[in-house]
Amino acid sequence: MEKIIEEKKQGTTIKPNQKSGNTRKLYIESYGCQMNFSDSEIVASILSKEGFNTTSSLEDADLVLVNTCSIREKAELTVRKRLEKFNAVKKTRPHMKVGVLGCMAERLKSQLLEEEKIVDMVVGPDAYKDLPNLVKEVDDGRNAVNVILSKEETYGDIAPVRLNSNGVTAFVSITRGCDNMCTFCVVPFTRGRERSRDPQSIVEEVNDLWNRGFKEITLLGQNVDSYLWYGGGLKKDFKDSTEIQKATAVNFSQLLAMVAEAQPKLRIRFSTSNPQDMTMDVIETMAHYNNICNYIHLPVQSGSDRILKAMNRLHTRDEYFKLIDNIRKIIPDCAISQDIITGFPTETEQDHQDTLSLMDYVKYDFGFMFAYSERPGTMAARKFEDDIPHEIKKRRLSEIIEKQLAHSLYRTQLHIGKIEEVLIEGVSKKSDTQWRGRNSQNTVVVFPKENYKVGDFVMVQIDSCTSATLIGTALDYSENN
Repeated sequence: MEKIIEEKKQGTTIKPNQKSGNTRKLYIESYGCQMNFSDSEIVASILSKEGFNTTSSLEDADLVLVNTCSIREKAELTVRKRLEKFNAVKKTRPHMKVGVLGCMAERLKSQLLEEEKIVDMVVGPDAYKDLPNLVKEVDDGRNAVNVILSKEETYGDIAPVRLNSNGVTAFVSITRGCDNMCTFCVVPFTRGRERSRDPQSIVEEVNDLWNRGFKEITLLGQNVDSYLWYGGGLKKDFKDSTEIQKATAVNFSQLLAMVAEAQPKLRIRFSTSNPQDMTMDVIETMAHYNNICNYIHLPVQSGSDRILKAMNRLHTRDEYFKLIDNIRKIIPDCAISQDIITGFPTETEQDHQDTLSLMDYVKYDFGFMFAYSERPGTMAARKFEDDIPHEIKKRRLSEIIEKQLAHSLYRTQLHIGKIEEVLIEGVSKKSDTQWRGRNSQNTVVVFPKENYKVGDFVMVQIDSCTSATLIGTALDYSENN
């Protein structure tokens, strides 16, 4: 994740993957959360078995898929502009087919396929295994759609093609869907009810990644702290499960320990957490295992109890503070990042000040900040008028970003003079004479290349910093090499 930005992710094109014997070319772009990027790797894996190799060239593609996000209006507008581009290219390649995947597909299926007629295929997040059939339909000249939400699908039996990876870090999906009905969020409607993946399949995937040379994984879910495996099914059914199932159930803290013990030299991260569901045993497990990174992304959304209630966030300001205090007590050097929405309906200046004061208390390492964007179909859209003027939203957002920049600089300055382990992920974006990696706290570190290589763990002395980057000097390989 990039630091202190308003947009979580820009569109990313998956890198080429070649399988001998495949003759058709697939082009994928992904937008939105990390789960979408992980899902695109699942899609590429499924279609690889149907004769498709991925390509980075739109003009060469036989099938173009865009994996979409509906969390904000801006994300949907970006996708629409890309669809215009795809259709322009399609005029020169009449056989090329265009499909929409993900949350936007689920939300706007009829509009995209029937009314605007700008795509050939619409596929929801739980329907990717049906892609072979859907591709045959569009090959035969018919539009194809499958947006049915599943209560069981986790894609735990699909080995993702690591197309968007640097060969060092990878995503591992552990849950799908969400049961937390935040009033501003479309995810429960586009990704369905929460269900967890078999822990054994997760450990097997992690072991495979380590054997293939990966050095860090991120366990992914809309709400990882709600992970609960007891033999399958929705979490709400757990109360009706057998006593044996309950006795052998695996929660998120236990899953973290299983993964950490399976590969003690592999770095482990996770995202995203929900304050209402994060328990002390998760924090204690993090502290117990050295290979679990000291970093938690902990969205708060607002510092006002009144707005939190309107958002249906099931935590209060005080409860959030207590959680932060416990994290700081058990893991003193743990980095914490945030999601904050400003300009939610009825938000007053006092509510805004409550958010700023909460930020002063926590002093987040970095964050993702947004102005409220009404999403059709959500409870907020049905219940509240979007009554905060754009200029006020813009001003409040600027104040939040300015404060976050100050806090980020404060946090990075605390690293100066320390020696920290950094995993090299690639070349610095600003200089090809420097490596770029991250420390345990998820902070970007740059340092001179010397004789190291991508994938090395290097001990780096931190000499200086900006608000988003630590600048240092390599001392020696860590014992993890």
